[in-house]
Amino acid sequence: MSAHGDVDMGHTVAGWTGTAIAVLGSAVAGTGLCLGSALCLVGGLAVVVLAALVTWVLHLTGWGKPGGPRPRAEWDWRVRDPMRRHGDCLGCRLAGGRRTLPVAVADPEERPVLADA
Repeated sequence: MSAHGDVDMGHTVAGWTGTAIAVLGSAVAGTGLCLGSALCLVGGLAVVVLAALVTWVLHLTGWGKPGGPRPRAEWDWRVRDPMRRHGDCLGCRLAGGRRTLPVAVADPEERPVLADA
């Protein structure tokens, strides 16, 4: 059992990639601040903005997961999220509203049968 119970802390490809890019951008911006270089400072801040955009795009393509409980089989950071869009997720709402794409129907018997007209 983890220290956080059954809650995955969100270690994902989107999270790790965005964090790595943001750390690089922060280092460049900090170097620009120390050197007094406005170009280096603005370039570093632009890389930080790029990190946010990359994280968002990766999240929308299924490489990010919302926080909260999930099966232990989905805890690995390399597992794609089967939902792809989350109703309560800010990133997904910014991408186009509160819709959730269905993954698959578990049982074919559950599908509605349309009557012939």
